[in-house]
Amino acid sequence: MTNNKELAPVVDDLSAYIIGGAVSAVHKDVEFESDSRTPAQGLDDAVEAERLGFRTGFLSERWDIKEAGVILSGAAARTSRINLATGLIAPLTRHPWQAAAFAATMQACYGNRFILGLGRGEDGVFRDMGMRKATYRELVDYVAMLRTQWRGETVHYQGSIGTFPALKFMDTVPGELPPVWFGTFARSKGAETLASSFDGVILPPVICPEATARSVARIRLACEKIGRDPAAIRIAQAVITAPELDELETLSLAHARSLGYLQYKGYGEVLVEENGWEMSLLDQIRSHKQLVENEVVADRIYHRHELLEPARLIPDELMKQTCAIGSVEECVNTLQKFKDAGADEITTYGSTPGQNAKLVAAWRDRTQ
Repeated sequence: MTNNKELAPVVDDLSAYIIGGAVSAVHKDVEFESDSRTPAQGLDDAVEAERLGFRTGFLSERWDIKEAGVILSGAAARTSRINLATGLIAPLTRHPWQAAAFAATMQACYGNRFILGLGRGEDGVFRDMGMRKATYRELVDYVAMLRTQWRGETVHYQGSIGTFPALKFMDTVPGELPPVWFGTFARSKGAETLASSFDGVILPPVICPEATARSVARIRLACEKIGRDPAAIRIAQAVITAPELDELETLSLAHARSLGYLQYKGYGEVLVEENGWEMSLLDQIRSHKQLVENEVVADRIYHRHELLEPARLIPDELMKQTCAIGSVEECVNTLQKFKDAGADEITTYGSTPGQNAKLVAAWRDRTQ
């Protein structure tokens, strides 16, 4: 557990992702720190994030050796103050009793530091696994079942998620109910779902501040329509950060990571629309020889540093609009634009918490 004497003051509006992207079973001999992270290094990332003063450590789950419950429990055991969140898990990958138990057990062990972040999931990946993407209605039902169990009440449900005649906890959750967040662009349906059922939102990376402002406006409108205080939903904007990093590592963190999002059919179109980019960018990326040869999303086959050639198709200008890159001062200015757009907090993405040490210090100092 981190020694409290070593901890910097918490920055209330800055959080961090731990282990951005895929993980490796063993540490590889790589040129850049962000190129290879093991699950064990993910635990170290959480400790470092707490020491530096980040508010929350988010973990995006992958199905192999990046199971959220194991890593976040280990991170919580080694820390004392930082919040820890799934960012994200797909609800239909877990029985609603198991998901409720995960959050309740985290809270029982480590106090009110856990956030359960949910996302709808990916159709292509899910089909391969014999599963499917959740509908918005199913998300609402799923969250309701979690909270019913946490209150010590009985779930009586029959619907598209399954049949649960009498789903109930033996013990109630100690303290406050765990907050539940939703990862979404907050377009029409997403904003309505947020307003009706969630405590917070994680807006995806690689969107510009203007897109953030539009998401925030949609969330506020959806809340007002049902008489909910918009301030009840905490808005976090994920931003790829590469403060004072090597040019090639920046290309890997920003351009190559964005490449995977843009190549993915459906998601890429939404990303381009939200940012107001030219749709022709998708054709250029998806027709690149390295990507055409594969029938699945490239980042499931290649590591980011193996995608640098097609990644160069993404103009630097677009990355500067959506990512915090360059000097620490330039990064602070970029993050401030997302705050001005209405985000309650920023969460650094892609780079490690340690790589953002100067950035978090400068971000803290800007308000002092």
